[in-house]
Amino acid sequence: MAQSNQKYQIALDNRELKPPSRNLAAEKIRTIIVSGIVSIILIATIILTIPMTVLTWSGLFVYSSIVSLVIFLFILLIRYFATLFMAYFYMTRYTLKETEGYYPFISIIVPVYNEGVVLTESIESLLDIDYPNYEIIIVNDGSTDNTSAIGESIVGYQKGRTGLVKVSLINKANSGKAKALNAGIQYSEAQFVLCMDGDSQLTPNTLKLGIRHFIDPTIGAVAGNVKVQNRKHFLTDLQALEYLEGLNMARSAQGFLQMVNIIPGPIGLFRKSALRDAGFYSSDTFAEDADLTLKILAHNWKIVYEPNAIAYTEAPTTIYQLLKQRYRWTRGILQAIRKHKRHLFNPTISFNNSIILWQMFYEALVWPVMNIFVNVYFILVALLFGLSSFIFLWWVGIAVLDIMAALFCVAAEKEEFRLVPYAIIYRIVFILLIDVTKAMATVEEFLGIRMTWGKLERKGIAGSTKGGRPVPNAVGVK
Repeated sequence: MAQSNQKYQIALDNRELKPPSRNLAAEKIRTIIVSGIVSIILIATIILTIPMTVLTWSGLFVYSSIVSLVIFLFILLIRYFATLFMAYFYMTRYTLKETEGYYPFISIIVPVYNEGVVLTESIESLLDIDYPNYEIIIVNDGSTDNTSAIGESIVGYQKGRTGLVKVSLINKANSGKAKALNAGIQYSEAQFVLCMDGDSQLTPNTLKLGIRHFIDPTIGAVAGNVKVQNRKHFLTDLQALEYLEGLNMARSAQGFLQMVNIIPGPIGLFRKSALRDAGFYSSDTFAEDADLTLKILAHNWKIVYEPNAIAYTEAPTTIYQLLKQRYRWTRGILQAIRKHKRHLFNPTISFNNSIILWQMFYEALVWPVMNIFVNVYFILVALLFGLSSFIFLWWVGIAVLDIMAALFCVAAEKEEFRLVPYAIIYRIVFILLIDVTKAMATVEEFLGIRMTWGKLERKGIAGSTKGGRPVPNAVGVK
Protein backbone atom coordinates (compact mmCIF):
# COMPACT_ATOMS: atom_id res chain seq x y z
CA MET A 1 0.00 0.00 0.00
CA ALA A 2 1.54 3.27 -1.10
CA GLN A 3 2.09 5.89 1.50
CA SER A 4 1.92 9.56 0.60
CA ASN A 5 4.67 11.82 1.82
CA GLN A 6 3.38 14.69 3.86
CA LYS A 7 5.26 17.95 3.60
CA TYR A 8 5.39 20.55 6.30
CA GLN A 9 6.50 24.13 6.12
CA ILE A 10 8.06 25.73 9.17
CA ALA A 11 8.34 29.45 9.45
CA LEU A 12 11.46 30.44 11.36
CA ASP A 13 11.40 33.54 13.47
CA ASN A 14 14.77 35.18 12.96
CA ARG A 15 14.09 38.23 15.05
CA GLU A 16 16.84 39.15 17.50
CA LEU A 17 16.24 40.99 20.70
CA LYS A 18 17.98 44.32 20.82
CA PRO A 19 20.05 44.95 23.93
CA PRO A 20 18.87 47.81 26.12
CA SER A 21 20.42 51.13 25.26
CA ARG A 22 23.09 52.51 27.60
CA ASN A 23 24.12 56.07 28.23
CA LEU A 24 27.85 55.55 28.80
CA ALA A 25 28.53 59.23 29.47
CA ALA A 26 25.91 59.39 32.22
CA GLU A 27 27.27 56.19 33.78
CA LYS A 28 30.81 57.60 33.92
CA ILE A 29 29.58 60.83 35.52
CA ARG A 30 27.57 58.85 38.11
CA THR A 31 30.63 56.69 38.95
CA ILE A 32 32.84 59.77 39.37
CA ILE A 33 30.30 61.46 41.67
CA VAL A 34 29.77 58.40 43.88
CA SER A 35 33.48 57.64 44.21
CA GLY A 36 34.17 61.31 44.93
CA ILE A 37 31.62 61.44 47.76
CA VAL A 38 33.03 58.23 49.31
CA SER A 39 36.58 59.62 49.08
CA ILE A 40 35.55 62.88 50.77
CA ILE A 41 33.89 60.95 53.62
CA LEU A 42 37.00 58.81 54.15
CA ILE A 43 39.35 61.82 54.08
CA ALA A 44 37.15 63.70 56.55
CA THR A 45 37.09 60.69 58.87
CA ILE A 46 40.90 60.49 58.82
CA ILE A 47 41.33 64.24 59.45
CA LEU A 48 38.88 64.25 62.37
CA THR A 49 40.29 61.15 64.08
CA ILE A 50 44.03 61.87 63.73
CA PRO A 51 44.14 64.34 66.70
CA MET A 52 42.52 61.73 68.93
CA THR A 53 44.86 58.95 67.83
CA VAL A 54 48.04 58.06 69.68
CA LEU A 55 50.43 56.50 67.15
CA THR A 56 52.94 54.06 68.64
CA TRP A 57 54.62 50.99 67.26
CA SER A 58 53.23 48.84 70.03
CA GLY A 59 49.71 50.14 69.42
CA LEU A 60 50.03 49.49 65.71
CA PHE A 61 51.25 45.97 66.46
CA VAL A 62 48.35 45.30 68.83
CA TYR A 63 45.69 46.64 66.47
CA SER A 64 47.14 44.74 63.53
CA SER A 65 47.09 41.60 65.67
CA ILE A 66 43.41 42.09 66.46
CA VAL A 67 42.64 42.62 62.77
CA SER A 68 44.62 39.49 61.89
CA LEU A 69 42.73 37.55 64.56
CA VAL A 70 39.39 38.65 63.12
CA ILE A 71 40.49 37.76 59.57
CA PHE A 72 41.63 34.29 60.69
CA LEU A 73 38.33 33.65 62.46
CA PHE A 74 36.46 34.90 59.38
CA ILE A 75 38.34 32.44 57.14
CA LEU A 76 37.70 29.67 59.66
CA LEU A 77 33.97 30.50 59.73
CA ILE A 78 33.69 30.40 55.94
CA ARG A 79 35.59 27.11 55.85
CA TYR A 80 33.43 25.54 58.54
CA PHE A 81 30.02 26.67 57.39
CA ALA A 82 30.65 26.03 53.70
CA THR A 83 31.65 22.47 54.60
CA LEU A 84 28.71 22.04 56.99
CA PHE A 85 26.10 23.28 54.52
CA MET A 86 27.35 21.15 51.62
CA ALA A 87 27.66 18.10 53.90
CA TYR A 88 24.09 18.61 55.13
CA PHE A 89 22.68 19.00 51.62
CA TYR A 90 24.53 15.90 50.43
CA MET A 91 23.55 13.66 53.33
CA THR A 92 19.87 14.65 53.13
CA ARG A 93 19.88 13.95 49.40
CA TYR A 94 21.44 10.47 49.46
CA THR A 95 20.68 8.97 52.84
CA LEU A 96 16.94 9.23 52.17
CA LYS A 97 17.22 7.76 48.68
CA GLU A 98 16.69 4.01 48.39
CA THR A 99 17.55 1.81 45.41
CA GLU A 100 16.34 -1.78 45.33
CA GLY A 101 17.00 -4.56 42.85
CA TYR A 102 20.46 -3.45 41.68
CA TYR A 103 22.91 -6.18 42.71
CA PRO A 104 25.77 -6.52 40.20
CA PHE A 105 28.62 -8.94 40.95
CA ILE A 106 31.33 -7.36 43.12
CA SER A 107 34.86 -8.52 43.98
CA ILE A 108 36.23 -7.47 47.37
CA ILE A 109 40.02 -7.12 47.15
CA VAL A 110 41.84 -7.59 50.46
CA PRO A 111 45.60 -6.83 50.23
CA VAL A 112 47.47 -8.17 53.25
CA TYR A 113 51.04 -7.96 54.50
CA ASN A 114 51.74 -9.48 57.93
CA GLU A 115 48.08 -9.12 58.91
CA GLY A 116 47.75 -12.55 60.53
CA VAL A 117 46.53 -10.99 63.79
CA VAL A 118 43.48 -9.34 62.20
CA LEU A 119 42.88 -11.25 58.94
CA THR A 120 40.37 -13.75 60.36
CA GLU A 121 38.28 -10.96 61.92
CA SER A 122 38.31 -9.00 58.65
CA ILE A 123 37.16 -11.97 56.56
CA GLU A 124 34.45 -12.84 59.10
CA SER A 125 33.08 -9.30 58.80
CA LEU A 126 33.09 -9.67 55.00
CA LEU A 127 31.14 -12.95 55.19
CA ASP A 128 28.50 -11.15 57.26
CA ILE A 129 27.78 -8.64 54.47
CA ASP A 130 24.12 -8.45 53.44
CA TYR A 131 24.60 -8.72 49.67
CA PRO A 132 23.70 -11.66 47.41
CA ASN A 133 26.37 -11.47 44.70
CA TYR A 134 30.03 -11.02 45.67
CA GLU A 135 33.37 -12.77 46.17
CA ILE A 136 36.44 -12.18 48.35
CA ILE A 137 39.96 -12.11 46.89
CA ILE A 138 42.82 -12.09 49.43
CA VAL A 139 46.17 -10.91 48.02
CA ASN A 140 49.09 -11.94 50.24
CA ASP A 141 51.90 -9.51 49.44
CA GLY A 142 54.84 -11.65 50.57
CA SER A 143 53.97 -11.75 54.28
CA THR A 144 56.59 -13.16 56.65
CA ASP A 145 54.17 -14.13 59.45
CA ASN A 146 51.29 -16.63 59.42
CA THR A 147 49.12 -14.57 57.03
CA SER A 148 49.52 -17.08 54.18
CA ALA A 149 48.56 -20.05 56.36
CA ILE A 150 45.49 -18.28 57.73
CA GLY A 151 44.48 -17.26 54.19
CA GLU A 152 44.83 -20.84 52.91
CA SER A 153 42.59 -22.09 55.71
CA ILE A 154 39.83 -19.74 54.55
CA VAL A 155 40.03 -20.43 50.79
CA GLY A 156 36.95 -22.02 49.21
CA TYR A 157 33.23 -21.44 49.46
CA GLN A 158 32.39 -20.07 52.90
CA LYS A 159 28.96 -19.61 54.43
CA GLY A 160 27.89 -15.99 54.27
CA ARG A 161 24.82 -14.13 55.45
CA THR A 162 22.96 -14.57 52.14
CA GLY A 163 24.57 -17.78 50.84
CA LEU A 164 27.95 -19.24 49.91
CA VAL A 165 30.76 -16.79 49.20
CA LYS A 166 33.83 -17.72 47.16
CA VAL A 167 37.12 -16.85 48.91
CA SER A 168 40.29 -16.87 46.79
CA LEU A 169 43.93 -16.35 47.76
CA ILE A 170 46.72 -14.90 45.63
CA ASN A 171 50.26 -15.36 46.98
CA LYS A 172 52.83 -13.03 45.43
CA ALA A 173 56.27 -11.65 46.14
CA ASN A 174 56.34 -8.47 48.21
CA SER A 175 56.02 -5.41 45.98
CA GLY A 176 53.78 -3.02 47.88
CA LYS A 177 50.09 -2.42 48.44
CA ALA A 178 49.46 -0.78 45.07
CA LYS A 179 50.68 -3.80 43.08
CA ALA A 180 48.86 -6.17 45.41
CA LEU A 181 45.60 -4.34 44.73
CA ASN A 182 46.29 -4.36 40.99
CA ALA A 183 46.85 -8.12 41.09
CA GLY A 184 43.48 -8.66 42.75
CA ILE A 185 41.67 -6.24 40.45
CA GLN A 186 43.05 -7.85 37.31
CA TYR A 187 42.33 -11.36 38.61
CA SER A 188 38.71 -10.38 39.24
CA GLU A 189 36.13 -10.86 36.49
CA ALA A 190 33.62 -8.49 38.08
CA GLN A 191 32.77 -5.07 36.68
CA PHE A 192 32.85 -3.54 40.16
CA VAL A 193 35.47 -3.98 42.87
CA LEU A 194 35.76 -2.91 46.47
CA CYS A 195 39.32 -2.22 47.66
CA MET A 196 40.09 -2.24 51.38
CA ASP A 197 42.84 -2.71 53.95
CA GLY A 198 43.65 -6.06 55.48
CA ASP A 199 42.70 -4.87 58.96
CA SER A 200 39.39 -3.24 58.00
CA GLN A 201 35.99 -4.61 59.00
CA LEU A 202 32.95 -3.70 56.89
CA THR A 203 29.40 -3.32 58.15
CA PRO A 204 26.68 -5.55 56.62
CA ASN A 205 25.01 -2.86 54.46
CA THR A 206 28.24 -1.57 52.92
CA LEU A 207 27.92 -3.16 49.46
CA LYS A 208 24.18 -2.63 49.12
CA LEU A 209 24.41 1.07 49.97
CA GLY A 210 27.64 1.74 48.11
CA ILE A 211 26.77 0.05 44.82
CA ARG A 212 23.52 1.98 44.34
CA HIS A 213 25.42 5.06 43.17
CA PHE A 214 26.75 3.22 40.12
CA ILE A 215 23.29 3.26 38.54
CA ASP A 216 24.51 6.65 37.32
CA PRO A 217 26.93 5.71 34.48
CA THR A 218 29.05 8.83 35.10
CA ILE A 219 30.05 7.68 38.61
CA GLY A 220 33.49 6.09 38.53
CA ALA A 221 34.04 5.49 42.24
CA VAL A 222 32.41 5.72 45.66
CA ALA A 223 34.36 6.67 48.77
CA GLY A 224 33.28 4.92 51.95
CA ASN A 225 33.08 6.06 55.56
CA VAL A 226 36.07 5.14 57.75
CA LYS A 227 35.58 4.90 61.51
CA VAL A 228 37.92 4.08 64.38
CA GLN A 229 37.24 0.71 65.98
CA ASN A 230 39.65 0.54 68.94
CA ARG A 231 38.13 3.33 71.04
CA LYS A 232 37.89 3.97 74.78
CA HIS A 233 41.41 5.43 74.82
CA PHE A 234 42.05 9.18 74.98
CA LEU A 235 44.14 9.21 71.80
CA THR A 236 41.94 6.89 69.77
CA ASP A 237 38.80 8.74 70.85
CA LEU A 238 40.35 11.96 69.54
CA GLN A 239 41.04 10.18 66.26
CA ALA A 240 37.45 8.91 66.19
CA LEU A 241 36.28 12.54 66.42
CA GLU A 242 38.83 13.58 63.80
CA TYR A 243 37.53 10.94 61.36
CA LEU A 244 33.99 12.24 61.91
CA GLU A 245 34.66 15.98 61.82
CA GLY A 246 37.87 16.38 59.89
CA LEU A 247 37.57 13.65 57.25
CA ASN A 248 34.02 12.37 56.80
CA MET A 249 32.34 15.77 57.00
CA ALA A 250 34.72 17.06 54.34
CA ARG A 251 33.99 14.04 52.13
CA SER A 252 30.26 14.67 52.50
CA ALA A 253 30.79 18.23 51.28
CA GLN A 254 32.92 17.00 48.39
CA GLY A 255 30.28 14.37 47.61
CA PHE A 256 27.80 17.21 47.11
CA LEU A 257 30.05 18.39 44.27
CA GLN A 258 30.73 14.78 43.16
CA MET A 259 34.46 15.51 43.50
CA VAL A 260 35.80 13.56 46.48
CA ASN A 261 39.55 14.24 46.61
CA ILE A 262 40.73 11.02 48.32
CA ILE A 263 39.06 7.62 48.22
CA PRO A 264 40.20 6.17 51.57
CA GLY A 265 42.31 3.03 51.55
CA PRO A 266 40.11 1.13 54.06
CA ILE A 267 37.06 1.29 51.76
CA GLY A 268 36.54 2.38 48.18
CA LEU A 269 34.23 1.00 45.48
CA PHE A 270 35.27 1.32 41.85
CA ARG A 271 33.86 0.80 38.40
CA LYS A 272 36.55 -1.31 36.74
CA SER A 273 36.38 0.70 33.51
CA ALA A 274 37.27 3.82 35.53
CA LEU A 275 40.26 1.97 36.99
CA ARG A 276 41.37 0.98 33.48
CA ASP A 277 41.10 4.57 32.29
CA ALA A 278 43.20 5.70 35.26
CA GLY A 279 45.84 3.01 34.72
CA PHE A 280 45.09 1.25 38.03
CA TYR A 281 47.08 1.96 41.22
CA SER A 282 50.62 3.35 41.01
CA SER A 283 53.57 2.71 43.34
CA ASP A 284 55.40 6.01 42.85
CA THR A 285 53.81 7.83 45.82
CA PHE A 286 53.20 7.06 49.49
CA ALA A 287 49.49 7.86 49.00
CA GLU A 288 48.37 5.53 46.23
CA ASP A 289 44.72 6.20 47.13
CA ALA A 290 45.07 9.98 46.60
CA ASP A 291 47.01 9.45 43.38
CA LEU A 292 44.38 7.06 41.97
CA THR A 293 41.55 9.44 42.93
CA LEU A 294 43.18 12.28 41.01
CA LYS A 295 43.72 10.05 37.99
CA ILE A 296 40.05 9.01 37.97
CA LEU A 297 38.92 12.64 38.22
CA ALA A 298 41.32 13.56 35.40
CA HIS A 299 39.41 11.17 33.11
CA ASN A 300 36.18 13.05 33.89
CA TRP A 301 34.65 10.37 36.11
CA LYS A 302 32.61 11.58 39.08
CA ILE A 303 33.37 10.39 42.61
CA VAL A 304 30.79 10.46 45.40
CA TYR A 305 30.69 9.60 49.09
CA GLU A 306 28.48 7.04 50.80
CA PRO A 307 28.28 7.74 54.57
CA ASN A 308 26.57 4.42 55.30
CA ALA A 309 29.20 2.25 53.61
CA ILE A 310 31.31 1.90 56.74
CA ALA A 311 34.72 0.36 57.37
CA TYR A 312 36.10 0.10 60.90
CA THR A 313 39.87 0.31 61.19
CA GLU A 314 42.44 0.11 63.95
CA ALA A 315 43.89 3.53 64.82
CA PRO A 316 47.36 4.20 66.28
CA THR A 317 47.44 3.94 70.06
CA THR A 318 50.63 5.94 70.71
CA ILE A 319 51.69 9.46 69.78
CA TYR A 320 54.71 8.10 67.90
CA GLN A 321 52.61 5.78 65.72
CA LEU A 322 50.07 8.53 65.08
CA LEU A 323 52.64 11.13 64.01
CA LYS A 324 54.46 8.56 61.87
CA GLN A 325 51.19 7.74 60.12
CA ARG A 326 50.32 11.41 59.49
CA TYR A 327 53.87 12.10 58.34
CA ARG A 328 53.50 9.42 55.66
CA TRP A 329 50.02 10.64 54.68
CA THR A 330 51.28 14.20 54.23
CA ARG A 331 54.29 13.28 52.16
CA GLY A 332 52.18 10.95 50.04
CA ILE A 333 49.60 13.68 49.34
CA LEU A 334 52.36 16.15 48.45
CA GLN A 335 53.85 13.58 46.08
CA ALA A 336 50.44 13.11 44.45
CA ILE A 337 50.02 16.89 44.08
CA ARG A 338 53.47 17.19 42.52
CA LYS A 339 52.74 14.30 40.18
CA HIS A 340 49.58 16.05 38.92
CA LYS A 341 50.89 19.62 39.15
CA ARG A 342 50.10 20.41 35.51
CA HIS A 343 46.42 20.38 36.50
CA LEU A 344 47.11 23.14 39.04
CA PHE A 345 48.00 25.66 36.36
CA ASN A 346 45.97 24.41 33.41
CA PRO A 347 42.28 23.96 34.29
CA THR A 348 41.45 23.28 30.63
CA ILE A 349 42.88 19.75 31.03
CA SER A 350 40.41 18.84 33.77
CA PHE A 351 38.57 21.58 35.63
CA ASN A 352 37.48 19.19 38.41
CA ASN A 353 41.06 18.10 38.99
CA SER A 354 42.24 21.71 39.15
CA ILE A 355 39.64 22.56 41.80
CA ILE A 356 40.47 19.47 43.87
CA LEU A 357 44.24 19.98 43.58
CA TRP A 358 44.05 23.59 44.75
CA GLN A 359 41.88 22.48 47.67
CA MET A 360 44.40 19.74 48.54
CA PHE A 361 47.26 22.22 48.16
CA TYR A 362 45.53 24.60 50.57
CA GLU A 363 44.75 21.89 53.15
CA ALA A 364 48.18 20.22 52.95
CA LEU A 365 50.47 23.26 52.75
CA VAL A 366 48.74 26.59 53.43
CA TRP A 367 46.35 25.80 56.27
CA PRO A 368 48.80 23.92 58.58
CA VAL A 369 51.36 26.73 58.32
CA MET A 370 48.67 29.34 58.90
CA ASN A 371 47.31 27.50 61.92
CA ILE A 372 50.76 27.08 63.51
CA PHE A 373 51.70 30.71 62.87
CA VAL A 374 48.43 32.07 64.24
CA ASN A 375 48.71 30.04 67.45
CA VAL A 376 52.33 31.02 68.11
CA TYR A 377 51.82 34.64 67.05
CA PHE A 378 48.76 35.32 69.19
CA ILE A 379 50.21 33.60 72.24
CA LEU A 380 53.27 35.86 71.99
CA VAL A 381 51.05 38.93 71.55
CA ALA A 382 49.01 37.93 74.59
CA LEU A 383 52.14 37.53 76.73
CA LEU A 384 53.84 40.73 75.56
CA PHE A 385 50.87 43.13 75.39
CA GLY A 386 48.42 41.78 77.96
CA LEU A 387 45.78 40.57 75.50
CA SER A 388 45.08 37.31 77.27
CA SER A 389 41.33 38.05 77.29
CA PHE A 390 41.29 38.26 73.49
CA ILE A 391 43.17 34.97 73.22
CA PHE A 392 40.70 33.37 75.60
CA LEU A 393 37.76 34.60 73.51
CA TRP A 394 39.50 33.36 70.37
CA TRP A 395 40.00 29.91 71.92
CA VAL A 396 36.37 29.82 73.09
CA GLY A 397 35.16 30.80 69.61
CA ILE A 398 37.11 28.00 67.95
CA ALA A 399 35.95 25.50 70.60
CA VAL A 400 32.31 26.50 69.99
CA LEU A 401 32.76 25.96 66.23
CA ASP A 402 34.24 22.52 66.81
CA ILE A 403 31.48 21.58 69.26
CA MET A 404 28.86 22.60 66.67
CA ALA A 405 30.58 20.53 63.99
CA ALA A 406 30.97 17.58 66.36
CA LEU A 407 27.27 17.70 67.30
CA PHE A 408 26.28 17.76 63.63
CA CYS A 409 28.55 14.84 62.74
CA VAL A 410 27.51 12.76 65.74
CA ALA A 411 23.81 13.35 64.99
CA ALA A 412 24.17 12.76 61.24
CA GLU A 413 26.06 9.48 61.67
CA LYS A 414 24.29 8.32 64.86
CA GLU A 415 27.62 8.18 66.63
CA GLU A 416 28.60 8.20 70.29
CA PHE A 417 27.68 11.46 72.00
CA ARG A 418 30.57 11.03 74.42
CA LEU A 419 32.93 12.10 71.61
CA VAL A 420 31.52 15.66 71.59
CA PRO A 421 33.39 16.96 74.71
CA TYR A 422 36.69 16.08 73.02
CA ALA A 423 35.95 18.98 70.64
CA ILE A 424 36.98 21.39 73.40
CA ILE A 425 40.65 20.44 72.98
CA TYR A 426 40.41 18.95 69.49
CA ARG A 427 41.70 21.92 67.47
CA ILE A 428 43.82 23.68 70.09
CA VAL A 429 45.86 20.59 71.00
CA PHE A 430 45.30 17.61 68.70
CA ILE A 431 45.03 19.36 65.32
CA LEU A 432 47.89 21.71 66.20
CA LEU A 433 50.12 18.69 66.87
CA ILE A 434 49.07 17.12 63.55
CA ASP A 435 49.72 20.41 61.71
CA VAL A 436 53.24 20.63 63.16
CA THR A 437 53.87 17.11 61.83
CA LYS A 438 52.46 18.14 58.43
CA ALA A 439 54.75 21.16 58.31
CA MET A 440 57.83 19.05 59.12
CA ALA A 441 56.80 16.46 56.51
CA THR A 442 56.37 19.25 53.95
CA VAL A 443 59.86 20.60 54.59
CA GLU A 444 61.44 17.14 54.35
CA GLU A 445 59.48 16.33 51.17
CA PHE A 446 60.75 19.48 49.43
CA LEU A 447 64.28 18.77 50.68
CA GLY A 448 64.01 15.28 49.22
CA ILE A 449 64.82 13.45 52.46
CA ARG A 450 64.31 9.75 51.95
CA MET A 451 61.59 7.94 53.89
CA THR A 452 60.37 4.35 54.18
CA TRP A 453 56.80 3.12 53.99
CA GLY A 454 56.49 1.93 57.58
CA LYS A 455 53.66 -0.17 58.98
CA LEU A 456 51.30 0.26 61.90
CA GLU A 457 51.73 -2.51 64.45
CA ARG A 458 48.38 -4.28 64.77
CA LYS A 459 47.15 -5.35 68.19
CA GLY A 460 43.98 -7.03 66.94
CA ILE A 461 40.48 -6.16 68.02
CA ALA A 462 38.31 -9.22 68.35
CA GLY A 463 34.68 -8.25 68.03
CA SER A 464 31.26 -9.08 66.82
CA THR A 465 28.65 -7.01 65.05
CA LYS A 466 25.79 -5.56 66.94
CA GLY A 467 23.44 -3.28 65.13
CA GLY A 468 25.84 -3.04 62.21
CA ARG A 469 28.77 -1.88 64.35
CA PRO A 470 31.67 -4.01 65.58
CA VAL A 471 31.75 -4.13 69.35
CA PRO A 472 35.36 -4.38 70.58
CA ASN A 473 36.20 -6.45 73.60
CA ALA A 474 39.28 -6.27 75.78
CA VAL A 475 41.58 -8.34 73.56
CA GLY A 476 44.72 -6.39 72.74
CA VAL A 477 43.52 -3.27 74.52
CA LYS A 478 45.59 -1.77 77.26
